[in-house]
Amino acid sequence: METAVARVRTLSPTGFLRLTLATSLALFLVVTSGAFVRLTGSGLGCENWPRCGDKPYPEQGYHAFVEFGNRMIALVGIVLTLVTWLASRRVDGVSRGARLAALGAFLVAAAQIPMGGVTIALDLHPLAVMAHFLLGLAVVALALVVLLEAWILVAGLARPAGPRWLRQVAVWAGLPACAALVVTGAVATASGPHPGADEGVERLGLQISDVVYVHVRVAAVFGIGALGVGWCLWRIRRDYPGLLRLWAALLAALVAQAVVGEVQYRNALPWGIVLVHVLLAATIWALAVGIAYALWRPPAPLARQ
Repeated sequence: METAVARVRTLSPTGFLRLTLATSLALFLVVTSGAFVRLTGSGLGCENWPRCGDKPYPEQGYHAFVEFGNRMIALVGIVLTLVTWLASRRVDGVSRGARLAALGAFLVAAAQIPMGGVTIALDLHPLAVMAHFLLGLAVVALALVVLLEAWILVAGLARPAGPRWLRQVAVWAGLPACAALVVTGAVATASGPHPGADEGVERLGLQISDVVYVHVRVAAVFGIGALGVGWCLWRIRRDYPGLLRLWAALLAALVAQAVVGEVQYRNALPWGIVLVHVLLAATIWALAVGIAYALWRPPAPLARQ
């Protein structure tokens, strides 16, 4: 224990950056594996919590191993958020905001443990499953803030990008619109037929066509807003070429998401395509958070050197 603490105390900024990158990737994998569990109908593979039947590990069965695997991946993510928070207190130069974000990431990640138990106790009620998923995305957002701050610590900080109104719009309008996009998508998935199970699975009881109608229009609003932000970033592309590249990645993800969404809707929600849709949703959320934060505090490599 003393050796481990000593290593944390001597962690370099570059080592801290690598740690935050590993944490962010692990948390993204947690969201992915959680979606895989639900979409394959494996949510009750271990019908009690935290044990899996009579033992703390599964003895047999595909669904049990899928559910247990997600638990192990989630545990790794929680441990990494804890280590990242502890490391943030031992690396010189880490901002107070980054340390608070690291603490928040750990606390929200830890909250996933009882939330998982509640979800199982409620027999995978759609609202509980949605809350589980959205908490995962909140952890991803906090971890990305820490990652960007670690990058700034290593590479330096450029001045804020664009006019102040653009930065405010990205945070106070762009992120809520992206959150609404993700939430309405989750509601649409929870309202239609379950893509990975044949047995009767509880649904929200909303008309799928009505929910999709709302989701598509939220997507249109967010897409138009994203194009507006892209136009502003194009105007300052010489000073912030890296931000424009991040926006281009967001645009590509949005276009891919629109295509995948149309395909899955017209093919009765095959679970493999729905999983891709969830992955793209998490990617869009991560890019939106990254762009909004980097407008205020852009790492130097995103700006002209």
